[in-house]
Amino acid sequence: MSHRPCPRSLMTRRRAFALLLLIALCWGLNWPLGKMLLEHLPPLWVVLLRSALGTLALGGLCLARGRLVWPRRGDWPLILAVGGLHMTAFSALVSVGLTQVSAGRAVLLAYTTPLWVLPLAALTLHERPTWPQWLGASMALLGLLVLFQPADFDWADGRAWRGNGLLLLGAMCWSGSMVYIRAHRWVTPPFELTFWQALLATLLLLPVVLAIEGPPRFVVSAQDLALLVYGGVFAIAVAYWALTTVNRAMPSGLTSLGLLFVPVVGIFSSQLLLGERPDAGLLIAGLCILCGVLTSLWAAPRAQGVR
Repeated sequence: MSHRPCPRSLMTRRRAFALLLLIALCWGLNWPLGKMLLEHLPPLWVVLLRSALGTLALGGLCLARGRLVWPRRGDWPLILAVGGLHMTAFSALVSVGLTQVSAGRAVLLAYTTPLWVLPLAALTLHERPTWPQWLGASMALLGLLVLFQPADFDWADGRAWRGNGLLLLGAMCWSGSMVYIRAHRWVTPPFELTFWQALLATLLLLPVVLAIEGPPRFVVSAQDLALLVYGGVFAIAVAYWALTTVNRAMPSGLTSLGLLFVPVVGIFSSQLLLGERPDAGLLIAGLCILCGVLTSLWAAPRAQGVR
């Protein structure tokens, strides 16, 4: 099966870059805002409520535009991959992990995705990453090593390693979803499928949340509701549509590297909104990530779906 993008999936570098920046803003801000929510609400309930609100927003938008259609048979594997691996597994794992570590550290660990996507895409899709992509991934890895410092990590601190482990596991789940999006034979455009992916995630999360955290025993304040609406509308409805659109037209490895803008936004927005003070290691990691993204995006050849 050929995985080269068809002509209609090609997009200009400027548009791809703009969509990646939109995703970075939506998801980057969602980390400190999610941390604020976790001060009052259980982590899995936060994920479920945001997923439900995102589903409603996507459903309303599809109805308003006359684009709410029943998925075809060939669409369901994609719905299962994105709705199950990314919207459900990734979101639940990072939400629980976020209760164990700071927002700035959490967003960097969760966005180790390119480290798993590049080799996975090379093995399953036979994509051949260019040297700028490998360079970008190497710079990201260097930044993460500076941040994580395995030799100095306190492995006796169960709370710390559980939080870090959950975030890394979530990144692996997401990488599988991204690679499958690239391999999928598209039947229906991304916009129409995003609603069904969010709906599936909500249905999958409901029994899990009830089994683990039980029925709701909390009160949602006006501020909490506003944060949940942001998470549902922008972090799910807008960001997932943009991600699927970009991922459909660009190689998985290149898309995942572009998403490394998210932790940069997450770190600095956490500083502004939560008062987290990034140390030198965190700033060096963010700088490595930013340089890797720019190198990978602007040096990519046209043959990989961006012109």
